[in-house]
Amino acid sequence: MKVFIVLAAAAALANAQFKCPNKDGPYEDDRQCDKFYDCKDGVATTKLCPDGLVFDPTIRKINKCDQPFNVDCGDRTELQPPKPNNLCPRRNGFFAHPDPTVCNAFYNCIEGEAVEVKCTAGLHFDEYSGTCVWPDAAGRQGCATQDKKTKDGFECPKEQVVDVQGQIVAHPKFPHPNDCQRFYVCLNGIEPRDLGCQVGEVYNEETQRCDAPENVRGCEDWYKDAEEAAPAPKGRS
Repeated sequence: MKVFIVLAAAAALANAQFKCPNKDGPYEDDRQCDKFYDCKDGVATTKLCPDGLVFDPTIRKINKCDQPFNVDCGDRTELQPPKPNNLCPRRNGFFAHPDPTVCNAFYNCIEGEAVEVKCTAGLHFDEYSGTCVWPDAAGRQGCATQDKKTKDGFECPKEQVVDVQGQIVAHPKFPHPNDCQRFYVCLNGIEPRDLGCQVGEVYNEETQRCDAPENVRGCEDWYKDAEEAAPAPKGRS
């Protein structure tokens, strides 16, 4: 009972210290970034954003609580005590993988429920921006080196590939050395993927597309053996 009285008194004191402007609405606390006051008819009610989010007085949405990387808290440096679990340092937000060597994955926490998200190949998660960026921009230390080879040993060339206009190709393609139907794609120029054309087509290095065999020199007869081995259709009786 004493604890309840003390907390109620503290809340009443905080409300009494904040003077509502003439206009109703939510207003930020001057010290705590996730704390705000909801003013109605000149009476302030103290409120907190969900754990992990902070109050942004500049946005026009009714719900003014947003991710910290979207909000300039300025001198409002204080925050409510966190409510963490094993994967979420706070109940809401985007957080780096707990293993510091895993830089290409992060967790999206919504009310304490964590969903693992993988960055696009070649990128690292940056907690300050809440996005995946190039490793140099993220500046993460101790990241594990990922195997950048396909099962058959293909590696993306270190040199950047440019098109006929001299522009860098974001995801260059390369033909398979001995399989006309297959080809490789280097995601962001560094992460190899082994792909293949649908049956009946082969990869055309000149057009960078799957094409009919007769349009690709050296692959004209790629499906010939399979066609000859197929049983002839039965005639109608």
